[in-house]
Amino acid sequence: MAVYLDVIWTLNLLFDSFLLYLTAIFLKREIKLWRIFAGGLIGSFIVLLSFTPLNVYSSHPVSKLLCSILMVLTSFGFKRWRYFANGLLTLYFSTFLIGGALIGIHYFIQYDRKMTENILLSSVKGFGDPVSWIFILVGFPIAWHFSKKRFENMEMTKIQFEQLVCVDVDIEGHHFEFKGLVDSGNQLYDPISKMPVMFVSVKKQLEKMPEVIKSLAEEAESIIMGEGEISAEWQNRLRVIPYRVVGKEHQLVVAVKPDAITIRTRDEQFICEKGLISFTMQQLSAEEAFECIVHPKMLTGPRKPIEAVKVS
Repeated sequence: MAVYLDVIWTLNLLFDSFLLYLTAIFLKREIKLWRIFAGGLIGSFIVLLSFTPLNVYSSHPVSKLLCSILMVLTSFGFKRWRYFANGLLTLYFSTFLIGGALIGIHYFIQYDRKMTENILLSSVKGFGDPVSWIFILVGFPIAWHFSKKRFENMEMTKIQFEQLVCVDVDIEGHHFEFKGLVDSGNQLYDPISKMPVMFVSVKKQLEKMPEVIKSLAEEAESIIMGEGEISAEWQNRLRVIPYRVVGKEHQLVVAVKPDAITIRTRDEQFICEKGLISFTMQQLSAEEAFECIVHPKMLTGPRKPIEAVKVS
């Protein structure tokens, strides 16, 4: 019997890449196609090793687990353990989901009279293979719990994804774009002007930031104490705002008044006419899903449909 190894390997490469892409869709992650393809390429090596003397090792469950880990690390990278574990478990969930659907379709359209007779005969003689019953009794609760947790995690990801917005900031001739999360828990206002405050992390775009913003993010305490040097143009924009966090009181944060803040959702854009921004070096999202925390009051200003915005 002829075995077309190139065809089998190509199909496996495409299938693994598709599963990784499906995993990225479930988790709402931004990906690069070349990394997805590289992850699929690593997964397809199992097929090649199956036709070598290393088949004894490549078919072992530990080898398959290590291959899956490499696929996830190559496709999504490593930010923290929870980020990695979600990627790995969702990859397995995607694999079981697609594999189960294919097996179900296969047995739905196929009819084997001899196999049916054997199943009926075993049902008459007894309760079937005890090993298969043990597998079902143990495996079904595990599969149910696994699927339930995956759906819960995907639902939480979906909720967070729907709260993400694009934030455009113009200040002193500089234009910046950030991905923001609308957080109803952010209720910080300037006590004098009553302007809402947005927190922006510059850690990811530090090389693009002017020196004055870097100083505001890195040396906020020295600026509050009057030890830092700020140009006159920026001094007119500065606000020192008191705030409280759990376990700490009487904290101070430095914020600036930008020239313009525009917040874009999937359907609308909002013009925030009154708002302040506090720059920080702290990473606001452990998984880098967003770079700023948007005050919900900032989405109450004038709005326009996305279709009405002219692109110059």
